[in-house]
Amino acid sequence: MKQDLRILLSNDDGVHAPGIKLLERIARTVSDDIWIVAPEAEQSGAAHSVTLNRPLRIHQIEEKRFGVDGTPTDCMVLGILKIMKDYRPNLMLSGVNNGSNFAEDVTYSGTVAAAMEATLLGVPAIALSQAHINGKPNWHTAEVHAPAVIKKLLKLTWPKNVLININFPSVNHDEVKGVRIVRQGLRREGLAEELREWHDLYGRPYYWLLGALREENFNEKDTDIAVIRDGWITVTPLHLDLTHYDTLKCLEDQFTSIINEG
Repeated sequence: MKQDLRILLSNDDGVHAPGIKLLERIARTVSDDIWIVAPEAEQSGAAHSVTLNRPLRIHQIEEKRFGVDGTPTDCMVLGILKIMKDYRPNLMLSGVNNGSNFAEDVTYSGTVAAAMEATLLGVPAIALSQAHINGKPNWHTAEVHAPAVIKKLLKLTWPKNVLININFPSVNHDEVKGVRIVRQGLRREGLAEELREWHDLYGRPYYWLLGALREENFNEKDTDIAVIRDGWITVTPLHLDLTHYDTLKCLEDQFTSIINEG
């Protein structure tokens, strides 16, 4: 398997971040052919944004390791379509993110977005995130358990428009209860960022968005939010098709009647 698997790594914390160094060690447990294309600077919260208003630059750091002065999505476009165009990857790993990415976090996460863009470009992708313990990530938990989870996933296939999102809990590696396959949860109050206003030397206001504590919905026991809180590794397949089919059918029925009446 090691000879056949070419893996592309990226993240949103930056090409020199501790999490991507950890991810490289994890990836090398399943392949010797590892490529890294990641943002030169931190892009946390960049979501699935793409740079359209300026040119992008690629800086080669060493063999098979590149920094891009853009977003995680930019990294995947340049990585797959330019840097690796003659060496196409057959797996993409994103992370390991400094902090969890579950519930609606996945819509803001650059880590998930990198995996999303790889999926759109036809490369199977997995996003990995390590929840904090007392405000800091316990990287060892992800390092111990990620290889086994990835190897299990590699024995499976999933649809081309699906990516896999993995979160490691905020417990020590020997306290992990196991792996649970769960659906994406939803917090009760969404992002709930704290907005602070300051003033510059000229008296003009500026603002910082700070991540505020949010009330989390633990009533639904089969979600990523609730399960990771109990010490489980969560694995959630995320679908790129955001269509809500029940509402689609309802709208079709309503608009069909309007058209027929007209």
